[in-house]
Amino acid sequence: MDTQYWVGDFFIDLTRNQITQKMHSQTIPPKALAVLTYLAKNANKVVSHDELLSEVWPDTVVTPNTLHRSIAQLRKALGEGNLSFIKTHPKQGYSLEVEVRWQNNINSTSTDVTSDAFTSNHSSQEDTVDDSQVKDSTAPDSAQHSAPSRVALKLISMVAGGIILAIIGYQNLTPKQTPQLTFDKLRVLTATDDKEFDATYTPDGNYIVFHRYLDKLCVNKIWAKNISTQKEIQLTNDWGAYGRHSFSKDGKKLVFLATQPCNQPVTQRDCYDLVSLDFDKSLKSPQQPSVILKCKNSILKKPSWLNDGSITLKQRDSNGWKLINYSPSLNKSTDLYVPNDGSVIDYAYSVADDLIAVARIHKDGKQYIELISPDGKLLSSHPIERLPEISKFRSLYPNFDPLNKQLFFSTGRQLFTLSYEGKVTKINSPFGDRMTQPEFHPSGKKLLMLKGPYDSDIVKVPLNEITGIGLQTHRSETQTSQSQPESSQSKLSSSNQPTNYAIFERTNLGEDYALFQPGGKLIAFLSERSGEEQLWVSDGKDSQKLTNFPLDTYINGIDWAEDGKSLLVNANNVLTQVFLDSTQKTFPMEHPVSQLYQWESKNNSALMAVRIEGIIKIVEFDLNKSDFREVSDKFVFWTLKSEDGRLILYDHMGQFWKPGPVEPQQIKALNKQGGKSRSFVIKNNIIYDINDDNQLWSYDLNNDDFKILGEVGDNVDYLTDIDQTQLLMTIQVSAKKEVVELSLSK
Repeated sequence: MDTQYWVGDFFIDLTRNQITQKMHSQTIPPKALAVLTYLAKNANKVVSHDELLSEVWPDTVVTPNTLHRSIAQLRKALGEGNLSFIKTHPKQGYSLEVEVRWQNNINSTSTDVTSDAFTSNHSSQEDTVDDSQVKDSTAPDSAQHSAPSRVALKLISMVAGGIILAIIGYQNLTPKQTPQLTFDKLRVLTATDDKEFDATYTPDGNYIVFHRYLDKLCVNKIWAKNISTQKEIQLTNDWGAYGRHSFSKDGKKLVFLATQPCNQPVTQRDCYDLVSLDFDKSLKSPQQPSVILKCKNSILKKPSWLNDGSITLKQRDSNGWKLINYSPSLNKSTDLYVPNDGSVIDYAYSVADDLIAVARIHKDGKQYIELISPDGKLLSSHPIERLPEISKFRSLYPNFDPLNKQLFFSTGRQLFTLSYEGKVTKINSPFGDRMTQPEFHPSGKKLLMLKGPYDSDIVKVPLNEITGIGLQTHRSETQTSQSQPESSQSKLSSSNQPTNYAIFERTNLGEDYALFQPGGKLIAFLSERSGEEQLWVSDGKDSQKLTNFPLDTYINGIDWAEDGKSLLVNANNVLTQVFLDSTQKTFPMEHPVSQLYQWESKNNSALMAVRIEGIIKIVEFDLNKSDFREVSDKFVFWTLKSEDGRLILYDHMGQFWKPGPVEPQQIKALNKQGGKSRSFVIKNNIIYDINDDNQLWSYDLNNDDFKILGEVGDNVDYLTDIDQTQLLMTIQVSAKKEVVELSLSK
């Protein structure tokens, strides 16, 4: 079957479902392309509606509107000015009125074209005789015949060479094919009750190296596993490791970011030392990492060891993220890549090609893929052309495919390749599980990923059980007997502290972010029980799903309207108002919403973080006028307004801030009170949160009164809401992550 052909100056590639003109590609539905292909095979002929329907949709009952829709898609793809390409014949059908060139015919006839050119030119040149050779009557016959032959051959070779060059040039206009990847095997490389994450291969491909975090014991260690023997080796003593590792080119050392062990007091949040580890020594006995670069106030992420021995990192500054280069030998860092506008989202380094790929947001708000050299020279820059399966504002985090001169990325349940020119192609995969952090084996034939659900439940706890004398909490008899599986009771009893809370909502997947309905009895929450994260409401007996967001949806923030009749949801970086009857109203957004913090429905304004030209800004957005004002230039994790309008901020250093006479003032009473959730709740001008010692506390903004209210179980992830008598919390049942390996089909 011919899979590539030209319609005028449009190149059609059926293997990629694309139409390309002048290096600009569009992805077209397969059925629409099938219509075009059948018309192309019958170019300049009228093809009836019935013939097209039976050819493209065999054994399927479809209406003529389906065909009309495909024709409209094709005309749009071929350009509004080229409507005459596909001509409508009323009550008859359609015809394709343009030259069609099939790629296989072009390739197969190239030799014949050269041969024909040689023959015609040779015969014509025999009649052309050089004067000097006619006059040379003394030359032997063989010489007299050979002289014209050399002239002819010279001219023939020039013509033939030109034709060959033209053919090569013509073929080079055809967009290069992105190699099609298909994975058909999956095997689990780690299988414990703990969290394994941030996995990488060693440069020789013999080991995987990963973090193993024991939640209950607050222990985080780095391990290696020999892929052949399956032997696991502990590489470090207790250490607060963070982020993925990167190996030196020779594989002898690895570098990563770290804090002190998590059983030591945290003085600075999100401030991590750059450390290294001797891999060979660690294989023999656990080693303590060596600090290369001590953290001060900078926010650093994702170190990568380059071939020249320097280390590249992402660094946040006031204008977003940039890349810096750190030299361990000189103990000096320099800017490697600072965008003139926008911000760096992510980057990847190819050891094989000594090349850096940067995913970046430009001033136009679009994400680009850019290639730079290790010295920071920009080699290419192209916008990423998104497929319909990828939401408009989703940030993409590509990595290198070492064999095929391309990149790839995951959106959760879907994998995609990304060409250096920004073209995206979906990868065929039979696996439907959510998997993240893809990284290829050095051979390019296998792929590491992380897999495993986060299982959390929602608990509703009377305040007096936390603040009173009895911390012994209980499960309600009704829910124990009617709605809770026996396994959920045993899962919740593993802590040394009382954690037998009454479960409000439970499945074996994530239930999260519960909020009381203002003036009502419902509780809104997020749940993955239907396969994707969706918005639900429950009265404690019956649950109702309000949304049906698409595959790989991510939700960052929900809040009730003050009248309790609807909620505002930040799904896929877009704000949507969802009513209790499941009807929705989407607000057009010029910028992606990173986090929704709060919705004041009375004046229809939202407090949120938006990404403007790649830089996160805290803004108050007027949903009626679709405009906003910036309310803080601080880099914060969480922010809320109190009932009397005071803006409270919680920053990356674990500090709380409130408005001051001139500038924000630090709330010193709350130093070191921020919890692992990096969020808080405000009710009646009082801040509530749970600290790292599992203590529920309050701070009254009116009289600066700080109180420890009581203690919660260590399986509590965070506080989500509170009213006069009860609080809502998310508890962690399990957060198992395991490293899996996908193999390419042969």
